[in-house]
Amino acid sequence: MRNFLTNNREELISRCKSKVAQRPRRAATEHQLANGIPLFLEQLIRTLAAEEDDKLADSIRISGPSGGDLPSLSEMGVSATAHGKELLKLGYTVDQVVHDYGDLCQAITDLAFERDAPFAVGEFRTLNRCLDNAIADAVTEFSSQRDTQIARQQTLDASERFGFLVHELRNALGTATLAIHALELGNMTVGGATGAVLKRSLSAMNTLISRALAEVRNGLPEQRQSFSLAAFIKEAETAAQLVASAAGCVLEVPPVDQLLAIRGNRELLLAALANLLQNAFKFTHPHTDITLKAYELGEHVLIEVEDHCGGLPPGSAATMFAPFNQHSHDRSGLGLGLSIARQSVEADLGTLTVRDAPGVGCVFTIFLPRHVLS
Repeated sequence: MRNFLTNNREELISRCKSKVAQRPRRAATEHQLANGIPLFLEQLIRTLAAEEDDKLADSIRISGPSGGDLPSLSEMGVSATAHGKELLKLGYTVDQVVHDYGDLCQAITDLAFERDAPFAVGEFRTLNRCLDNAIADAVTEFSSQRDTQIARQQTLDASERFGFLVHELRNALGTATLAIHALELGNMTVGGATGAVLKRSLSAMNTLISRALAEVRNGLPEQRQSFSLAAFIKEAETAAQLVASAAGCVLEVPPVDQLLAIRGNRELLLAALANLLQNAFKFTHPHTDITLKAYELGEHVLIEVEDHCGGLPPGSAATMFAPFNQHSHDRSGLGLGLSIARQSVEADLGTLTVRDAPGVGCVFTIFLPRHVLS
C-alpha cells in the first residue's frame, strides 16, 4: 500500500478535490488543502513505512495508537485538529469533516480496484486506524471550537440585552430628572405638559422592567399596533424639548399630516427616536438647531433627525450602528444607542440609515411602511 499511495499521490488528491467540488456549498481552499488530505496522505505513507521497518514507536508518534489513547496529539492529530478548525472558520458543518477523510478512503479503494492492486489485511488495519484517529481529532477540535463560538456569542447577546435595558432605563431616568427639575424651577404642578413627560418617563421605565421580566419568563409577546404619526412625533418632541433646553439647542418640529399612521411596537419605536435625538443633542454644535420631521414618501413614512455636528468622520457611517461603538471622547454612555435604534426599527419592518452633509451635519432617517388612520 505504501508504494501504491506514493506512486498515485497526485491522482488520489485530485479525486478527493473532485469529490469535494461536487458537494453543495463546499470548496477546497489552498490553506485547507495544506492541512487536510495531502498532509494526511503523507503521514499515512510514513506510518506504513515505519510499520514495514518494525518501528512501532515511530508509527504511534506519527499517527497514534488504535483508539487514539495518547497523552498528547500525534503528528496526524495536530494536522487533523488544524483541518477541523479551518472547516469551522469556513462555515462548514461537522459532517463535512467526516466526508473529507471518507473521500480519501473511497478514492484509495476505487483506484486500487481499477488497477487491481491488492493490499494486505494489516495495511487496511493501519489505514482504518489512521482514518479513525484523524476523524476523531478533527471532529473533537471542530466541536470544541464551535462550542466556544456559541458560548462567546451567547455572552455577547446577553451583554447586549443587558446593555439595552440599562441604556433605555438611563434615558428614561434622565428625562424624568429633567422634568422634575423643570417642575421645581417653575413651581409647576404635575398636571401640565412637563408633568406628562415625567409620567411617561416613569411609565417607560416600568415597561422596560416588565419586558425584561417577561423575556426571562416566557419570551417577548407581540406588541405591534397602528397609531397616529402626528401624536407619536408630538410625544417625542415634548420629551426632547427638555433635553434641548438643557443642551442649549433649538428643536424644530414642522407639522405632521394628521392622517398618517405607522404600525409597530410604539414604545420601542419611541425609544429608537429618543436615541436618535439624544445622539443629535450630544454631537450638534452649541447653540445650533436640530430638526425632527416626519412625512410620507410613496408607500413609506420617513422620520428624520437632522443635526449640525459638522459632518461625519470618513468611514464612520459604516460602523456607526455597531453595538458598543462610541464615536466621541465622551465615554459616559455604552455606545448602544444607535444599535438599539436600528434593531427596534428593523423589528417593525423598517430601516434606519444615516446620510452625511459634509461641513454641516448628518441626517438619520427611519423608513417605515405607511398606514392611514381610518
